Amino acid sequence: MTQVADVDKPREEVLKLYGNRLRLRVCGLYREDDRLLMVRHRGIGPTNTFWCPPGGGAQFGETAPDALIREFMEETGLEVEIGPLLFVNEFMQPPLHAMELFFTVRATGGSLRQGIDPEMSLDGQIIEDVRLMSFEEVKQYPPEEVHALFRYCQSLDDVFQLRGYLG
Repeated sequence: MTQVADVDKPREEVLKLYGNRLRLRVCGLYREDDRLLMVRHRGIGPTNTFWCPPGGGAQFGETAPDALIREFMEETGLEVEIGPLLFVNEFMQPPLHAMELFFTVRATGGSLRQGIDPEMSLDGQIIEDVRLMSFEEVKQYPPEEVHALFRYCQSLDDVFQLRGYLG
């Protein structure tokens, strides 16, 4: 398999599953000391690298907290308890468009590992890495490779102070 095919397959699956429609996503901010849990996805953004807090799409009939509990287990192996809703972000990188609800989360069990996205085929998986990162590590990446929420922040504490609609 060529390098181009490795990049194209996840991008094709992302666009097929999520492109050209509005999607409701739930995202969790999990902090351990001075580090935030982040997931690296491939097939998203101009460089095919995109770091963001864990989360994913809510399914029809599923509450936002239940969706986030499920997504955390799928992506990170952690069992979590959902805290307060902090802010809403509108993610818009056409053809992707999502309304994202950001909650705080607290780990209650499980063990941290790189998970999978069950909506994707085995050869189209987009999760490349799951790890705790300092704010400085996150900011070392180009802005287009990390979630837009970090543009509003100068520290990890600032992330947890965000409120309202980020747009």
